Amino acid sequence: MASGRRSHGGLWRYLLVRFLLIFPTIFILVTVVFFLMRMTGDPITAAQGGKLSPDELAERIHLAGYDRPLIVQYLEYLGQIVQGNFGTTYTDHLAVTTVLARYGTATLELAVYALLVAGIVGIPLGMLAAYIRDKWGDAVLRVLAIVFYATPIFFSGLLFKLVFSTWLHVLPVAGRASTGSELRMQLLAHPTGIDLIDAIQTGDPAVVGDVLLHAVLPALALGLLTAGVFLRLVRTNVIGTFTTGYIDSARSRGVGEFRLVTKHAYKPALIPIITVIGLQVAMLLGGAVLTETTFEWKGLGYQLNHYLQDRDFVAVQGIVALLAVIVAVVNFVVDAIAALVDPRVRY
Repeated sequence: MASGRRSHGGLWRYLLVRFLLIFPTIFILVTVVFFLMRMTGDPITAAQGGKLSPDELAERIHLAGYDRPLIVQYLEYLGQIVQGNFGTTYTDHLAVTTVLARYGTATLELAVYALLVAGIVGIPLGMLAAYIRDKWGDAVLRVLAIVFYATPIFFSGLLFKLVFSTWLHVLPVAGRASTGSELRMQLLAHPTGIDLIDAIQTGDPAVVGDVLLHAVLPALALGLLTAGVFLRLVRTNVIGTFTTGYIDSARSRGVGEFRLVTKHAYKPALIPIITVIGLQVAMLLGGAVLTETTFEWKGLGYQLNHYLQDRDFVAVQGIVALLAVIVAVVNFVVDAIAALVDPRVRY
């Protein structure tokens, strides 16, 4: 009873510490983003410089408050973020939160597809590498993991488009769905913005198939990056589990190596992946910018690239700050799940 209370007390203390760490993390990220953006000058000069006369430019800068001391602008910006106001874009005059709601679902859908690819490819290959450890096949799989992780997303994306779209003509070259499917989904009474769910709502298998075909190449380009991490992590942890007492006990009872890998050793080896998923969220969001641009997948990364080209620094600053909040919250949730699954992470 006493040990159980101590265990629960340690869990709640751990969760409380992880939750409180969200705030300094967000504060540091938002501060860094703010001052990095300001190093390039005020956003009005960046967006409108050369298009307006000096007097008109000065008037707009004054009206927006960018001629005030930097510390005053910074404190005002922090106050706006506390109120949930991440700014308004200059190019299309939308609140950043509206941009997130409009384009974030596409990025979320792509991230889920990529995690599925990473799990389907990385985990089984990691288990296979552990099973044939220290053999030539293991060496091949380890090199493959490095290739997955080290290949730039834009390069793998262009390569996939060249092979599967241009040469073989088996997969769409870009977009989230064909024009016909998009029109069908736009007629829905309650669209979600997640194309697969909207395609299922249409009740047309052809629309569902079209959406899934468009998702294959972007999901592969982004998912294989994380698959390389999963492969190496699962291999290392499965091999490490082989040295534990219960594996030796199972081996002494005559359990074969294949069954040890697939039934006994792999479950504890999967626990670190829960933690790694939290770390991969930031990588997936960063990779989404290149993936969405390469495949014209109109999500948050695609839109962020357009704002960069338009030099809309308010939009860029707001989106990056909002993504920082999302990453911090997701990492807390992943840490909480890891603590519930594996008591060893509590401290």
